[in-house]
Formats: sequence, C-alpha cells, structure tokens
Amino acid sequence: MIQIRDPVHGYIYANELEYNIIDSPVFQRLRKIRQLASAHLTYPGALHTRFEHCIGSMYLAKRAANHLKSQEIINEDMSNELSIAALLHDIGHGPFSHLFEEVLHEKGMTHENITDRIIRETEIADILSKFGINVKKFSNLCVGTSKNHPRFMNDIIAGFLSVDSMDYLLRDSYFSGVEYGKVDVHRIIDAYEIAGKKLAINKDSVYALESLMLARYEMFRAVYFHKSVRASAVMIIRAMNLSDEELHFTDLNNLDGFLQLTDERILYNISNINSNSENSKLAKKLVIDYTNRKMLKLVFEKIVLGKDKFSTKIFAQRKFRENLAEEIAEKSKIPKSHIFIDVSTATSVPTTSTKESFNEITVLLNKTRKKEFEITKATELPLMNAILGYMNIIRIYTTATYKKKLDTTVKGIFEKEVL
Repeated sequence: MIQIRDPVHGYIYANELEYNIIDSPVFQRLRKIRQLASAHLTYPGALHTRFEHCIGSMYLAKRAANHLKSQEIINEDMSNELSIAALLHDIGHGPFSHLFEEVLHEKGMTHENITDRIIRETEIADILSKFGINVKKFSNLCVGTSKNHPRFMNDIIAGFLSVDSMDYLLRDSYFSGVEYGKVDVHRIIDAYEIAGKKLAINKDSVYALESLMLARYEMFRAVYFHKSVRASAVMIIRAMNLSDEELHFTDLNNLDGFLQLTDERILYNISNINSNSENSKLAKKLVIDYTNRKMLKLVFEKIVLGKDKFSTKIFAQRKFRENLAEEIAEKSKIPKSHIFIDVSTATSVPTTSTKESFNEITVLLNKTRKKEFEITKATELPLMNAILGYMNIIRIYTTATYKKKLDTTVKGIFEKEVL
C-alpha cells in the first residue's frame, strides 16, 4: 500500500495494482496534460493535470465502493473494479484535454474511444491481466458504457453524479482560486442508493445534489467558458485543426505516436512546422501568439435564453457557422481566417453515463426494509429549473488588428436576424 498526499482530498492510499498502473509510462504521461488546457493563461494557478485528477477520482470511487459494500450491494472484486475504472477513466485524453477532443470530434472520434484502445493495447492490459482482471469485459467500465456491469457502476464512473464530476469540480475550483466549485461530495456519496440497477440518492441529501448543480453552473460560467479562457482555447483548437494535415495529430493508427503527444509537444511541433502553406503559417502564428499571451479579442457575445432559429442553427450546424463566417468576412472585408466563431459545447442540463440528459433523479423516500423510491423530474428541483439555458453562449473573436472593423458588421448581422 502506498500513500499519496493530495491537496484536495488529503492522504490517498493505493494498493499494488493501482500503484503499478500509476507508475506505468502510459499513466505518467498524464502529468504533461493540463486538466484545464489553456485556462492557466487566465487563472495562473490552474496548472493541475489529468494525472492528479485521475488519482482523485480513484479516491472518491473507493469511498463510494466502501459505502456500497457496507450495504452488501457490491463485493470486493466489484469494489476493486470501480476504483481502477476511475483511475483509468481519462487515460485516453490527448494534449490540451478537451480542446484536442474538439479536434477529434470533427474526425468522428472521442477520448473514450482512445481510452478503450489504450487499456486493451498497451502495458495497461498486461498489468490488469496479471492481477486477474478480464480486460475485454472491464475496459468499457472505464468510460461508463459497460454492458458487463450493473448500470449504477457506470453511473459512478461517468455522468453527473459520478466521481469524475465531483473531483473535477473540487479540483478545478481549488487550483483556479475561485470559490464556486466547493461541494460536500462525501455527503452525496454517502447518500448513494441503488434503485433497480440505477444510481439513486437519499431524499435527505437532495440539497447536496442541488449544490452540485449550482457548482457546475458557476464553474462553467466563471471558469470553463470565461471569455478569455475560451479565447486561448479557440486559438489552440484552430491551430491544431490547421496543422493536422501536416503533423498528423489525429492519425490514431499509430497509438505509440499519440502517446508521445503532450501540451508542450504540440506547441513545439506547430511553432516549428516546416511548411509554406497558408494553413501552416496561420497555425504557427496562433501558437506563437498563444505562447506570448497575445489573445484573440472578443467582438460579440450572446447568451441564448430562448430558441430563436438563427441561434439554434449556429449551435447545431458547423456548416452554418462556416457560412456565417464567410458572410461576416465578405461584409467587413476581413480575411475569413481571422474570424473565430465559438459556441459553448456543454449542455445546460447535465448528462448521465448513457449520454442522455439528466432529466430525472431517483430518490429514496425511506430506509425501511422495503425501500420506497420516487422519480423526481430535474425541472422540479428549483435550482435546476432556474439555470436551464444559461450556458448556451455564442462568441465571435478576431485578432487585435481587426477588432474595431468587425464590431459594427457582426452586431448588424445579429440584429437583422433576431428581428
């Protein structure tokens, strides 16, 4: 048993299997992938990585497992699988975390796909097999999609009530230096109940669930979708997209090549790209500006509370956004390459392990021998109903040179469409 000192959870203990995974080169790579990608340029303390987040998630999964074992809902083997799944849940993240995933998304891939491959095709598979874990049956639990485990185990690993969500809110809040993400996660975990095969929560702890909802909302507004955080994010996403054809970041046929990619390696490769193509030149400029913190400038921002057709198309259709950028470029006489349309990708309603909207929660009404549950609609929880839609944000950025020129054009287009 080894001891790890964590600034968020205190002392965390890892058994031999967990230690073998943590000490493997594949897992150690996560030290070089920042949890919040480019957010440290706005919040200087946000330099924490996927490495410690995965260990923190493991700690919370252990606590959840102990709670369920005390109720004789799971056995020791299931308990071990929960903690290992939480430890490995983000092992497939690429450089710049979710920013790389936005690039992957355009290729029809996700970090969950890569997580499954890494668990099956690298030394991680050998470590798991050595300790008697069936890798084929286990790997999907790490991304919360296992058909070989009860639904509630998936829910603990992925989705709104997961240990992943609870750790990242606490950890991101702590390192960003903001007060918004503080949640009584132990209260929520100790309120875990099982209804059928799904995760439920004790009625007495619904207030803690609401605090989790509010923390998520405030962290998205104040940190994850802060205008300056997204300005730097947009620069990196565009740079990776523009240089991908030359540098093959998303060519996952070579898994070993992917495992060499880190935040700093991406910046180095793009800033030293040896190509005269316009795409490569712009990618290089964006990375150099990013490194020197010469951020894009915000020209337009709109928080969409309703569902006007124009805004809905901007969120839903990439082609529509491209056409809008062309229209803005034509009317303002600005190169399209200097127009950056950014839309929030987080839903205002959290999701479950099955990627469905978190529309309802199963609540335990009493703890008698015959437990009684009721299903409560998420919109019946006052806080949930109050914040619906507030994370639907449209922003348009440009370089400092074109900011004044673009202001009038963009406002005119949006005013015309809304009217």
